[in-house]
Amino acid sequence: MAAATVTSTTTSSCSSYYYLLCCFFAAAVCLIAPSLTTGVDAGPLDANLTAELSVDASFRRPIPSTLFGIFFEEINHAGAGGLWAELVSNRGFEAGGPNTPSNIDPWLVIGDSSFVVLSTDRSSPFERNKVALRMDVLCDLESCPSGGVGVYNPGFWGMNIEGGKKYKLVLYVRSLDSIDVSVLLTGSNGLRTLATTIIKGPASAVSDWTKVETVLEAEETDHGARLELRTSKKGVIWFDQVSLMPEDTYKGHGFRSELVEMLKEIKPRFIRFPGGCFVEGEWLRNAFRWKESVGPWEERPGHFGDVWMYWTDDGLGHYEFLQLAEDLDTVPIWVFNNGISHQDQVDTSSILPFVQEALDGIEFARGDASSKWGSLRASMGHPEPFNLKHVAVGNEDCGKKNYRGNYLKFYEAIKRVYPDIQIISNCDGSSHPLDHPADYYDFHVYTDASNLFSMSHQFDHTSRSGPKAFVSEYAVTGKDAGTGSLLAALGEAAFLIGVEKNSDIVEMASYAPLFVNTNDRRWNPDAIVFNASKAYGTPSYWMQRFFAESSGGYLVNSTLVTSSSSSLVASAITYQDSKDRNTYLRIKVVNFASSTVNLKISVSGLGANTVGLSGSTKTELTSANVMDENSFQQPNKVAPAQSMLQNAGKDMDVLISPNSLTSFDLLIESNSIWTRRSDPLVSVM
Repeated sequence: MAAATVTSTTTSSCSSYYYLLCCFFAAAVCLIAPSLTTGVDAGPLDANLTAELSVDASFRRPIPSTLFGIFFEEINHAGAGGLWAELVSNRGFEAGGPNTPSNIDPWLVIGDSSFVVLSTDRSSPFERNKVALRMDVLCDLESCPSGGVGVYNPGFWGMNIEGGKKYKLVLYVRSLDSIDVSVLLTGSNGLRTLATTIIKGPASAVSDWTKVETVLEAEETDHGARLELRTSKKGVIWFDQVSLMPEDTYKGHGFRSELVEMLKEIKPRFIRFPGGCFVEGEWLRNAFRWKESVGPWEERPGHFGDVWMYWTDDGLGHYEFLQLAEDLDTVPIWVFNNGISHQDQVDTSSILPFVQEALDGIEFARGDASSKWGSLRASMGHPEPFNLKHVAVGNEDCGKKNYRGNYLKFYEAIKRVYPDIQIISNCDGSSHPLDHPADYYDFHVYTDASNLFSMSHQFDHTSRSGPKAFVSEYAVTGKDAGTGSLLAALGEAAFLIGVEKNSDIVEMASYAPLFVNTNDRRWNPDAIVFNASKAYGTPSYWMQRFFAESSGGYLVNSTLVTSSSSSLVASAITYQDSKDRNTYLRIKVVNFASSTVNLKISVSGLGANTVGLSGSTKTELTSANVMDENSFQQPNKVAPAQSMLQNAGKDMDVLISPNSLTSFDLLIESNSIWTRRSDPLVSVM
């Protein structure tokens, strides 16, 4: 596992140590060569750069339908408090683990602690998560403070409660006496009530654990609200598994709608999940294990993610990831633990339980509803199998002692039962052949902008035989990136143009990380930034949208001749728009220099087809400063601007702005039919 330097090609996203080292090297390089942070400076003699791009539309090659997708990792509270819409943090009071006393953070006392005592015990009705909250109320109606005492949960840095919307509350309660508990949604300081209900019951009704379900409708809006449980009745009450979910989740499946909508705009053709280092764990005891994340949510034990250092209740589990892939109409790619973490590993002679766990996980996704694990999936609401056809054996483990031996055990067992499953190796095969069978090899790169820009040629000379490449993690990091800069997006765009041009050997690519809760940045930069109520895309997010039509399109021959070839990268594709069903020629150009480029575009090979003036557009991603970023205050400071292309035609003279990513979408108007073939374009009159 290599540290991230300006010369690295495959690096790890997992360790904080490596991330700090990455930042150190990036900063050092910037001090030595300032041009790395400002794009490739063409110099004063290149004030009027010129270039010619020749596009031959008669020769084209199909681009894999899976080329560009997304990678989700539980990092930066991406799922817990983010994509997964659960509003209660530590809903089962298990964040301290299975022993007591447990860590109940962020739950806090309401009122004077001399009137109420919070503790934990192992009295929960759920075998896999025995910890419950015990609340000893020491005052009564006459002696308690006004409004009573109790406990509140602020969610994940505030709950976004919106007036007029409904929220489903579920909790489990037990008491030896009758109960009278007020449930409230209040403002962050508890002074303003947004919604309320009362839970009452005689001792006979709550002497055993009782499930309570109700819906709270908010009368007002507060983006930093909290959930309160209050009482003025003396006695002991136990609570467990307290959940609050908005009713308007995406397709009713528990996902935060606006974040899913942002993913849909990228048009991802696959989703890799659930990590990343989250899958490995710093130690195997804290690795993500899929069997602990399925079944009723109340029964899931949750676990401490010791790489990114926070607790997750695993409400976003194996089933939910498969459901999300289906909701996005994309291909699921499951990454499972192969018996290796950052600090310990299982010897190949003892790996069979892990192999069986992987086989069971595939059966959960694909098995018939009558099978052992398929029946569990069916009981969760999905009787039909999911379309799982890709799995990755571990993450970034290639150099570790037992990886190859373990990998072969997984490979042989999976292929024996599921011969159609495509298996991804952690080992990089881009520069030399793998010494083991695989359908894909994984390639990760985190580096500075200048180096990633130069890596647009990374796969030009890769062998075309053997397994395909899966670039499952790429990003500009360090000083060049900040928390999401234009410069980073430009370096990444050039790299993706190289991926696009080499899509005969590279079949999948995804940016990382995907999400960050601004209150818990564990890694910079990220594609989508959010808090409890708002979200915005970084320039790297907008950059990915320029490639949304590439998957399943056709790569067209293009030749670029420029007076400063080191600062300009271009490609051309054809695609059919999913909405208007028209065919377009999309030309993408990255200008990594600080000078305008006069670009002459010549398109040939259209046959009887012509370029439509009225339907052709230009889209540009740029900004006044190459280090500009977006923010909650200026979410679209660096965002694409689209305009009609006034001089659309087979021959065009266009200006490419400094430090920019530009696409020209030329509407192809035809009196003939283009047959969709990988050989020269055929015109049928």
